[in-house]
Amino acid sequence: MSTGSFENWQGNMLDIGPLYPFVGSEGLMFIVCVAFWIFWHVAQWRMEDSNFSDDMKVLKQGDNLQRALKGEKILRSM
Repeated sequence: MSTGSFENWQGNMLDIGPLYPFVGSEGLMFIVCVAFWIFWHVAQWRMEDSNFSDDMKVLKQGDNLQRALKGEKILRSM
């Protein structure tokens, strides 16, 4: 890909050609990035909700909540 010659700065910019690769694909790349961003947040939300539910189940068993409040390590490491 040639970006043309810049010996004459008064030339037509359309004659120079694209200055970076994938010109015209910005809209598609934006849509892909937004879709990935939404997917990431949904996946993170589900994972954290699952971990929270598991932790609540462990704390509700027996006297685990009281032991955890006293400083004992009840929950698994992250």
